[in-house]
Amino acid sequence: MAPNNLSNYEEIYNNLRQPALIIGGCFVLVALVLSILLIFQHLRSYTNPAEQKWIVAVVSMVPIYASESILSLWNPRLSLACDILRNYYEAFALYSFGRYLIACLGGERRVVELLEDESEESLRKSLLDGPDKNHGIQHRSFCNFFWHPCMLGKDLLTIEKFGLVQYMILKTVCAFLAFILELCGVYGDGEFKWYYGYPYIAVVLNFSQMWALFCLVQFYNVTHERLQPIKPLAKFISFKAIVFATWWQGVGIALLCTFGVLPKEGKLQTGLQDFLICIEMAIAAVAHVFVFSAEPYHFLPVSAYGKITEEKLEAAVKIDEGDEEKSAMLQETTTEVEAPRTSVKESVQDIVVEGGQRVVKDVALTINQAMGPVGKGVTRIQQTFHHKTVVSSDDEEEESDIEVEKEVTQKEKLTVKGDEIV
Repeated sequence: MAPNNLSNYEEIYNNLRQPALIIGGCFVLVALVLSILLIFQHLRSYTNPAEQKWIVAVVSMVPIYASESILSLWNPRLSLACDILRNYYEAFALYSFGRYLIACLGGERRVVELLEDESEESLRKSLLDGPDKNHGIQHRSFCNFFWHPCMLGKDLLTIEKFGLVQYMILKTVCAFLAFILELCGVYGDGEFKWYYGYPYIAVVLNFSQMWALFCLVQFYNVTHERLQPIKPLAKFISFKAIVFATWWQGVGIALLCTFGVLPKEGKLQTGLQDFLICIEMAIAAVAHVFVFSAEPYHFLPVSAYGKITEEKLEAAVKIDEGDEEKSAMLQETTTEVEAPRTSVKESVQDIVVEGGQRVVKDVALTINQAMGPVGKGVTRIQQTFHHKTVVSSDDEEEESDIEVEKEVTQKEKLTVKGDEIV
């Protein structure tokens, strides 16, 4: 029965593979054309590098997802490699979206000022509503991150950055680990069995992604009023739908296959996931054209204009009025504004070099923050051992002094009487 079912599933897969490739290829073509055009529009009007380099990174998620999905659908042997690359870029795209929100608020220094103002205002309101003596001390506790994030002030930015970067690190490590386990034959993609590595990696990534998205949501809840000029809700929904939906879509298909709703044999499971992503990326590309439009960047801001030169020409002329000849002065003023022009090469260099430097700095900051408590713990242990060693040595010295004093005392008590020692 099992061989017949296996042959039936293989036959179904072979019959559906060609139409799926054609339909998926059409959707991928739409996604590639729209996304690449949008990226080139931003590179042509590259007037705000601080924001646009992160927009390009987020928009690039669509063509990368679409290309890897159609490649995996065309050659199932490449499905794991494509899935690993897709996971790498998903983590970077989530980080890029967080950096984009910070850039729209004016940079990290400006964000810290805004968060501190929000914290003071929230504390003032809470004290007016119901004064609490301990509230002023506990308003920066970690518990308030869940209930009152606005009270955290600049600590909210640190938690948000830590949440995004930890997902980048874990996603990268888990993708590499999945590759190693697959080479050893114990990964079991889509298999929820205890002797496979897939379920454990899925649980770790699920919690990591949920935490990263929750940090992003809390940061958005505090700053959404300041972000109203960029219409943040549409951007947030469109991006979150790609990251969240594709992940849970893959987990859902794996669960359906585990419970027998969908067949596990053949390549139907990975093929279905790749085919759905091809369709979804075309929809996401259409949404990005409107949500991440390049129109707001077509005009340079006042601060972006270059050198302004003003040239005045003066000439003396003579005017004849009847028999009299009068002299006059003719003036002409010419103003020139040097507006900067950015080439595609310079734009890409800014995205890769400066964006990469920002990523490295945040990763280093996160690793230092994670290793900080460990270092403090090791230091305390060393101090404890050192203290115990000093105390024990002091005790030994005191004991030796006491013994010496006892011997001296005993010698003083000894007296010689004749030939007898009393």
